[in-house]
Amino acid sequence: MSPLGTGALLAATVTGGLVAGLFTGFAYGVMPALRRVDDATFVRVMRRINEVIPNPWFLLPFLGTPVCAAVAAATHLGTEGQTVLPWLLGGFALSLTTVVVTGVVNVPLNNALAATGESATAARRAFERRWNRANVLRSVTATAAVACLAWGLTLG
Repeated sequence: MSPLGTGALLAATVTGGLVAGLFTGFAYGVMPALRRVDDATFVRVMRRINEVIPNPWFLLPFLGTPVCAAVAAATHLGTEGQTVLPWLLGGFALSLTTVVVTGVVNVPLNNALAATGESATAARRAFERRWNRANVLRSVTATAAVACLAWGLTLG
């Protein structure tokens, strides 16, 4: 594997792990804790989280994972490392799916929650179940991406 390919794959694996850990931590820690609070508190906390999360510490690994995975895969096109390429493409596709799920489901729900003038109960009802389902899906895709990328490291 070329130094560029190795570096990109290592970066994709590390950043993917950070993303998978964040989303999975929400699935088994943050959201179950918020499930136990009243509606007004739930809405207030989720709004605050959604205000602070789009920052460079989140966006760099979140967007960097598919970019680095694509670079790693591109370095294997037409090379003798064809046993690694399917795993890198899988990691790329899964990390891109994580980004798409976030952009298509979670972000619009976050924006709707921020803009709603409804009661906290109605706002929570429109938000919580769909957001949690999408979060579990992106937790799975992000974790599977890391598994593919890590396997690519072992084969490379």
